[in-house]
Amino acid sequence: MSSIRQLHQQLVSKERTAEEITQDYLQRIESLEPRIKSYLTVTAEAAIAQAQAVDQKIAAGEDIGLLAGIPMGIKDNLCTLGVRTTCASRVLENFIPPYESTVTQKLKDAGAIMLGKTNLDEFAMGSSTENSAYQITANPWDTERVPGGSSGGSAAAVAADECVVSLGSDTGGSIRQPASFCGVVGMKPTYGRVSRYGLVAFASSLDQIGPLAPTVEDAAILLQAIAGYDPRDSTSIKRDVPDYLGNLQKTSGNLKGRKVGVITETFGEGLDATVKEKVEAAIAQLKDLGAAVQEISCPQFRSGLPTYYIIAPSEASSNLARYDGVKYGVRSDDSSLMSMYTKTRAQGFGPEVKRRIMIGTYALSAGYYDAYYLKAQKVRTLIKQDFERAFGQVDVLVCPTAPTTAFKAGAVDDPLSMYLLDLMTIPVNLAGLPAMSLPCGFDDDGLPVGLQLIGNVLQEDLLFEVGSAYEQATDWHQQHPKLA
Repeated sequence: MSSIRQLHQQLVSKERTAEEITQDYLQRIESLEPRIKSYLTVTAEAAIAQAQAVDQKIAAGEDIGLLAGIPMGIKDNLCTLGVRTTCASRVLENFIPPYESTVTQKLKDAGAIMLGKTNLDEFAMGSSTENSAYQITANPWDTERVPGGSSGGSAAAVAADECVVSLGSDTGGSIRQPASFCGVVGMKPTYGRVSRYGLVAFASSLDQIGPLAPTVEDAAILLQAIAGYDPRDSTSIKRDVPDYLGNLQKTSGNLKGRKVGVITETFGEGLDATVKEKVEAAIAQLKDLGAAVQEISCPQFRSGLPTYYIIAPSEASSNLARYDGVKYGVRSDDSSLMSMYTKTRAQGFGPEVKRRIMIGTYALSAGYYDAYYLKAQKVRTLIKQDFERAFGQVDVLVCPTAPTTAFKAGAVDDPLSMYLLDLMTIPVNLAGLPAMSLPCGFDDDGLPVGLQLIGNVLQEDLLFEVGSAYEQATDWHQQHPKLA
């Protein structure tokens, strides 16, 4: 498994060409995909053409950036001009966007190579990638187990070395939880730090795009490329983006002077004993690195789950109303307009998407809006205030990323049990904060455990600093699945 920096050095020293690197990754995809099923679409021809363009620049003596010639996967809910974008749903089975998302355009401009579009839970609704209408992605550490979700395809592709880095989206933990299950680094930036233009909406006040990568440094390089203000996204933050990589290179690796808060509410009922043990060991490591560690209470933390499952389905109900069979996507032929609407949505959406649309429609309906949606928004404010108080005392908060390690496909068949997997990650989205998951050990079955670092608004650089210090002191990120 190569890092961005290693591949960049090989390119500029002319040890390998971008085309050779791309071909190697495409061959690995061809070899592993029958087992892993990370990709819904592989864009081999376009990837080779992009690589050849990078090689021409190098041959002409032009300088190239760190991402030029770097092969990556893109979650299939990001619009890509001329390339099928399905959101893993039948309703968008043949949708080819007429425009490019801001983040993928930025990566194109940087010379990055898109190998293809990765699998996800349909419309990013799920925690296991079992809700895809097309295939179930396998966890590279144990192919009988799930990779997490909804960005399971992106996380599994990085873990299986089917790309160097990838992009995911995170509405309630959909980057961090699969990062935890697959033993990679996953970063959810501050809401508004990365443009959502061209991200197919699930819950607009929660969605955020971010990187999945083998190391903290690679995540920092990728976030650097995609972050920044975009006038086409009304929620985009008009603030300069720090030099994440430069700041990371200046850090000494010790955390003296940093205050770390351990969220007490995340170590209660439902937390797997081995996960607890590994996360506590990681916290002890942070202390050994010089950080001052203290317990912090966020009383409303556990209110995050019920709050999220009112707000997110309500926004999904509104956003997914556009899939009516008229403008684009699948259409069920019928003589009656109303029947066409009904049949298109019945046939086009999967069970979990239908469930969330119905929950959201109910919560927004006349007579129930105040009792559900309005109350949920008030609790959301209380959760945000908990975090504000916590960051008045510490620099970074820590907790497990997920309460368990990866489970076997089909083992969790109850929707509520599946929702509980996002217990640790959801409050971060409700507050709009940045957070990162990084590997902190393995359970008795050899499955990765994730440590979650949570920062205050726009403090991604601090998460990179703490994450990198931990990474340098351990070797969890150097261990990879054994896939022949």
